Amino acid sequence: MTIFPPDPNLTALRVRLGRLRNERGWSYDELADRSGLSRRTLIDLEHGRTMGSIATWHALAHTFGVSIDHLLGTLCDGHAQPGETTSHH
Repeated sequence: MTIFPPDPNLTALRVRLGRLRNERGWSYDELADRSGLSRRTLIDLEHGRTMGSIATWHALAHTFGVSIDHLLGTLCDGHAQPGETTSHH
C-alpha cells in the first residue's frame, strides 16, 4: 500500500506571509524594496496565484528575519509533521 503525504496547507502559508507583512506595517512596495522581489510576485504569493520558488521563500525569510522553518512550517498546519508519531486509540 502506498501512503501519500498530506497536501500542504497553502492557505496557512499565505496567511503567515500576510501577517508578517502587516505586523511590520509594510506595503507590497516596501516589502519588494526590502526583499528584491517584484511587487507582482508578492501579491501573487499572498493571494495564492503562484507558489513561488524556494529561493523566493528563502529571500522572504531573511527579509522578515525569521527562519525558513518558521515561514514554511505552516505547510504542515493541520496534520502531523514528518517524524511525528500519532497515537491511535
